[in-house]
Parts: sequence; C-alpha cells; structure tokens
Amino acid sequence: MRSAKTILCASTLALFVGAAAAAQSTSQPTVYIHAGALLDRPGQTPRGASTIIVRGGRIEAVRDELVAAESGAKLVDLSQPFVLPGLIDLHVHLFEDSDRLRSRLEQNNRDSEDALLVGVDNARRTLEAGFTTVRDLGAVSSFDASMRTIAALRDAIAAGSLPGPTIFAAGRIISITGGHGDFANNTNREITAAFRASATSVCNGADDCRRAVREQISQGADVIKFAATGGVLSNITGGLKQHMFADEMQAIVDTAHLFGRKVAAHAHAVEGIKAALEAGADSIEHGTFSDAQTNAQFNRSGAWLVPTLAVGRAGIAHVRAGVTSGATSKAVLDKAEAAVAVHSSNVRAAIRDGVKIAFGTDSGVADHGKNAEEFSLLVQAGMTPAAAIRAATLDAAAALGRADQLGSIEPGKDADIIAVAASPLNDVTELTRIRFVMRRGVVHKLNGARQAFPVE
Repeated sequence: MRSAKTILCASTLALFVGAAAAAQSTSQPTVYIHAGALLDRPGQTPRGASTIIVRGGRIEAVRDELVAAESGAKLVDLSQPFVLPGLIDLHVHLFEDSDRLRSRLEQNNRDSEDALLVGVDNARRTLEAGFTTVRDLGAVSSFDASMRTIAALRDAIAAGSLPGPTIFAAGRIISITGGHGDFANNTNREITAAFRASATSVCNGADDCRRAVREQISQGADVIKFAATGGVLSNITGGLKQHMFADEMQAIVDTAHLFGRKVAAHAHAVEGIKAALEAGADSIEHGTFSDAQTNAQFNRSGAWLVPTLAVGRAGIAHVRAGVTSGATSKAVLDKAEAAVAVHSSNVRAAIRDGVKIAFGTDSGVADHGKNAEEFSLLVQAGMTPAAAIRAATLDAAAALGRADQLGSIEPGKDADIIAVAASPLNDVTELTRIRFVMRRGVVHKLNGARQAFPVE
C-alpha cells in the first residue's frame, strides 16, 4: 500500500507541475556567459575574463575573452562576479526537516506524500544554495520515505518538471535489526509490525544482506549506503561502535559492486571504519573516531572520507532540545557529545595524513540551504579554501564516479555553473552568498533572485 501511495502521489505531482513544464521548448536556448573571473578547474589558477558557451544543457566551449553572443542566443552578464562549477554535496537527506525536533515528534504522523513534499522544498533550497548535484543517503526518521519516493523526486527533477539538484539516490540505508537505520527501534508493537512488514533494507547475515542490496537496486538505487556502526540519532543504546559483522559488510559491498554501484558506509567507531574499508567501501561517511591506522588504510584503499562536520554543531543543538522536551533519549545526547568532542581534530589529522576528502554535510540533520557552511569548517580543520572547493567539485565528482560529466567547467560536461560576488579562494564564506545558479543550462538564480520555473 505504501508503494502504491508513493507512486500515486508522485504521478499527481508530476501532472501538476508537468503541465507548466510542457510549455518549455524541448531544445534549450544557447547561452553565452560572460565571466569576470572563472575557476573552471578547481585546484588550478582561475582564468580572467572568459566566455562560457552553453548549448543543449552542456558546455560547448570556454574562451579566454568576452565573445559577443551569436544571433538568437541568450547572454548572461557575470563580468563582475566570480564564476565556478556547481557544487556537489555527497551526504544529504532531502526528506528530513532541518527542524529535527519537529521531525522526530511528527514522524509517526507522516506518510510518503508528506515526505515527498518536504523533499520538493528542500531540493529547491539546496539548488538555490549553489549545490547542483547531491547524493541523497536516505531518510533518517521518516520510515515511510522509501527508494520509490526519492526516485520519484529524482526523476521529476531530471525530467525538468521540478527545480532541484541532480540526485544520486541510495534509498533506505542497509541496516541490521536494532542497528542505525532500523526504524522499528523503540517503537510500539503496531509501528514495529508495520515496519517489519516492509523492512526490505534490514538484514541479518551475509545472505540476507545481499538480498537487501538487491532490493534497493531493484527499486532504482544509484548508490548503496549501509550502517557499519551505531548512529548518533538512533533512538537506542549501544553507542557508536561496530554493529555489523565483517561478512555482512563484505556481502553488501560485493553485491553492490557487481551491479556497478558505489558503496557509502556510515561509520563512527574506529573498528567499524576499519571493517568497512577492508570490505571495500568506496566512501566512509562521518569517520568520527578515525586514527592514524585508519588514515593509512584510507590511503591504501583509495576510499574517500566524507566528514560531514556541519552536522556536529547542528546535531548537538537539536539533540539537547530533544532531551529537554522528552522527544530524545539521554543515550542519544551521550553519543552526540562524544562524537562532537573528537570529530574536528580527527578530521584535521586525516587531512594532514593525506586522506582523500570529499564534501558532504548531512543536511537534513544539519540545515538544508546552509550546506556551504561546511566549507569554513573544512578550512578550520586544515584545508585551504582551494582544496575545500575542489572537495565539493572535482573530488566529489570523482567520488561519485561522474568526473567525466561533473565538477569542472569544460567542454562536454553538464552546464552546472554558479557565481559569487568575490573570490571564495580569499574568503570561502562567499560560497554562503550565491548570486547565480545554472543547472544543466537552466538558470535558477540570477543576481541573487529566484528565477521563474518552468523557464519560459
């Protein structure tokens, strides 16, 4: 029944916005962008005045001068701002409210329709913040938001029916019974029974975990996420230690890789990080208690660390409010305080040790639309602004396996382009003040103002 509701809701929403979107021309207009300064390949020296030619949603050419627009083309004047590639956030939860307390209080009153509409709003906010691509790693508190729900949002955005970033979706996190991602934890028997009846993402034992991965892929998952350890916001005791056996992790990774999917492992404790890396996970999310040994293991394996520093500051405030109101247990607060105490210093050590860092925020726990606040935290942890920007562009694209189409402004790549008033290489907080957003050739923000959608 939940799947049927999700499909009906998605179909109704698509019809509602699709009538307007149908008025768009099937062929996008050619756009000439005059850039005053252009960071076309993050990590390299910016160009001076340049022209970007966009045709059919892709970058056709980049010229080292301001070229007059051809007849019939649109001209976007960014000759004063600083232009760079659209940003990529590898760890978001679009169906989660930034108000975690309200989300937790209301989670048992929401259906997939509610989750989808929350996601529509959060997708637009994320896009307008300059993030043209995201990796959605599943609902945290809304157990009715499934792979089918995020697939409906992903596909509507891809079809041009809704504004939002390009989405690479994981669906539900693969979890063990009682682990982080088991939404039946500490619920009454009716809710537990309802979840267990459709809990295709919960597995126990290697064979069952292979099944769980295949279930998510069969529903359209682009990437697989699993919980190697406990989680801060799981409403259950057990801490942040390793909760999944090594053979279960190996089964998940091997199955995902057979289907050509990359694997993101939620991991806090050092034992869980080590086990997930040994299993072949492509990225470690959070990596809170990483140490010199895990850093060396990262470097040997080539896996990425997605630190999600922003979630510590936002998460601890929400958890404390939840404990005060009675919506969150003291065990959750204990986990949050332990994580926040060491996370930043351990990320600093990872950066110093040469671990590959890719950008992610855990927005949904942290605030949607404020994703760029992560840049300052990465710089405080030891990255240069240039390295932090690269982590959210070229490096994030590589972590996705999409370096051929995302992460830089080069011929043949998607026309995902943003602009700020001044160079973020000098002040990375400029990225919290986005002036221009283009995704796949469509302008969504100009001079700091939202543009009409669908585009006429």
